Amino acid sequence: MTEAVMMTDLPFPNKRQGKVRDLYDITLPDGEEGLLIIASDRVSVFDVVLQNGIPGKGIMLTKISQFWFDFFDGRYRHHLISTDATEIPGLTQAQQQMLAGRVMICRKSKVVPVECIVRGFLTGSGYKDYQSTGQVCGIDLPAGMVNSDRIENPIFTPSTKADEGHDENISYEESCQIAGKELMSRIRDIAMSIYLEGREYAAGRGIIIADTKFEFGLEGDSLEPVLIDEVLTPDSSRFWPADEWQPGQEQNSYDKQYVRNYTQTLVDQGLWNKEYPGPALPQEVVDNTLSRYEQAYKLLIG
Repeated sequence: MTEAVMMTDLPFPNKRQGKVRDLYDITLPDGEEGLLIIASDRVSVFDVVLQNGIPGKGIMLTKISQFWFDFFDGRYRHHLISTDATEIPGLTQAQQQMLAGRVMICRKSKVVPVECIVRGFLTGSGYKDYQSTGQVCGIDLPAGMVNSDRIENPIFTPSTKADEGHDENISYEESCQIAGKELMSRIRDIAMSIYLEGREYAAGRGIIIADTKFEFGLEGDSLEPVLIDEVLTPDSSRFWPADEWQPGQEQNSYDKQYVRNYTQTLVDQGLWNKEYPGPALPQEVVDNTLSRYEQAYKLLIG
């Protein structure tokens, strides 16, 4: 088995390291400023990066994102230029091999500091919110809903975008105060459209996309939102097998919910407090998680 890619150290300026991705500034062939995004094999739960990764996970995420960027190309603006590591100047052959399949060469944009979450099913933190208030992020939902119920009209529930620590759910009105009402209205419309189209496509291939998170940016002086980061992947979405869906319980999944469930058992046993440092995953959890990512990829893309 290949080793997990946990860190990168490349000869480019302004390295930023997120929970899963490493970002560098690069110069594009046309001389414009560009962005290199590398999907590592790190895995995070409860906003904490775990000690070991899932070998090959970053490649799966990149392939799935590339598929969706191509799927929506021409209808929604996005930042992806290429996923070919050999097109990155200044790298050794060993570095190109290490990055193969896990890079996105992108146009640079100014990130809108709001996480754009669309929920089509009642689960996760949304379900906990609903249990205590009858609402999700301040949005009223019908009484009597149960865990994993379908939300007939999907809802847009933004959150703050935290570089460190936990993102916090905010109302749509609060997101407008952060990014501006006109821009957030446009972003909400695009996020909802992409989710609905993606959900319909996935449903035809046996996958329920229960919810997802998008990020947007702005390029130059344009006020038209640009879709950035990852799109409808098992890291940014909940993927459920459609033929196994049963409201009223937690669902089997093709995403990192399997890792969340394992680490939650550690929390329940008092072995971890959801803070740094994160625990290491046993090999069985690593193997089963990667298998779920691969299943999702095969179902979506064939």
